[in-house]
Amino acid sequence: MADVVVVGSANVDLVLPVQRIPRPGETVLAGGLTRGPGGKGANQAVAAARSGASTAFVAALGADDGGTLLRDALGEAGVDLSLVSTSDQPTGTAIITVAEDGENSIVVAPSANATLELSEQALRAVREAKIVLAQLEIPFGTVQAAAAASSYFVLNAAPAAELSDELLAHVDLLVVNETEAEAVGGPKLSALLERVPAAVVTLGAEGAVILTRDAAEIRVPGVPVEVVDTTAAGDTFCGVLAATLAAASTTVSTTAPTTGRDLTNAVRRANVAASLSVQTGGAIPSVPHGEVIDARYAEVYL
Repeated sequence: MADVVVVGSANVDLVLPVQRIPRPGETVLAGGLTRGPGGKGANQAVAAARSGASTAFVAALGADDGGTLLRDALGEAGVDLSLVSTSDQPTGTAIITVAEDGENSIVVAPSANATLELSEQALRAVREAKIVLAQLEIPFGTVQAAAAASSYFVLNAAPAAELSDELLAHVDLLVVNETEAEAVGGPKLSALLERVPAAVVTLGAEGAVILTRDAAEIRVPGVPVEVVDTTAAGDTFCGVLAATLAAASTTVSTTAPTTGRDLTNAVRRANVAASLSVQTGGAIPSVPHGEVIDARYAEVYL
């Protein structure tokens, strides 16, 4: 049984470094092209595994060199790949422009990701996991099936989308940035608690906000760093958050991980991990290991 099961996407990232993100209708010249493993689900699975959690990944890859690239990267990170299926579609692709200030713009062709369904084996793993983590680069029906089957479900509602009450009824913890938060609950952050029992809103360099129904809002300040590439920062945050919550929970619970100290500590650790990731280019290559996260955590919080 894996402590963390990530249900999500896996993409081959084509990364174009540019001076600035192009405006609509504008052409800019890139300083090169790199190809590497990525995708929100894959990034989060690697982050959870490198953070120290036993992690299984439910995903669909093509029978192509992109699928091989991702399997190798995930396996090297210690992710259990027994629940990864092979699709008759090509592996998903993301085209990422990264500006000199570290900001990025991403377009994804889902391809194999759009074929992902939960097998009986995957459903069993979801039921047995302490934490199940999913995103929205895969079919909504698959996300909803995972949510309904899990004991504790974390939804990273990215990319931004309107979400049904039926899905949110199964969400124990929602993780969103400000744009995604508005898509779910409108402009007022506290409105998220009308739809989910707990939420973490990431604020980029400003850190994060923790919202729960039974406690006051908690703000976790950002960790100042020199930014190189923000591509996998949010995914690193989510994967490390899930791993840290799993470590704090000795039994599967629908309430314990979102109470007080456990959630605050998990957000702080995730925040530190995200600050480390933006200092390195690429997606999976930028995800830090647990010992590096813990050393930096001690410097910031202890």
